[in-house]
Order: sequence, then structure tokens, then C-alpha cells
Amino acid sequence: MPALYLLSAIFVVGVEQTVQWKYGATGIIGLLLLTIGVKAKSPAISSIGAVVLALLVAGPAL
Repeated sequence: MPALYLLSAIFVVGVEQTVQWKYGATGIIGLLLLTIGVKAKSPAISSIGAVVLALLVAGPAL
């Protein structure tokens, strides 16, 4: 069981570092809002985080 926790922590840190490298501080804020919204079961906060991330990803196409 501890190995599963270690692997999931490594995965989460890897995703956060990738988002920060590619999208900067705004990407981290969007990911943070999305994570907090899902954990708190708040659709408003998670939606705001998802919209921020979607705008960052689709920004060059707009």
C-alpha cells in the first residue's frame, strides 16, 4: 500500500511540474483550483479551474 501512495505522489508532482513548465503560474493556479474543487465537491471552483486550464490550452488556437 505505501508503494501505491509513493507512485501516486510521484505522478502528481510530475503532472504539476509539466503544467508549470508549459503553462507557468497560471497553469498551476488552474490545476490547484480544479483539484480543490474536486476534493471539496464544489462544482463552481472546479469549473473555474477547468476553464482556466482550457483557456491556456486553447489560447494559441483562438
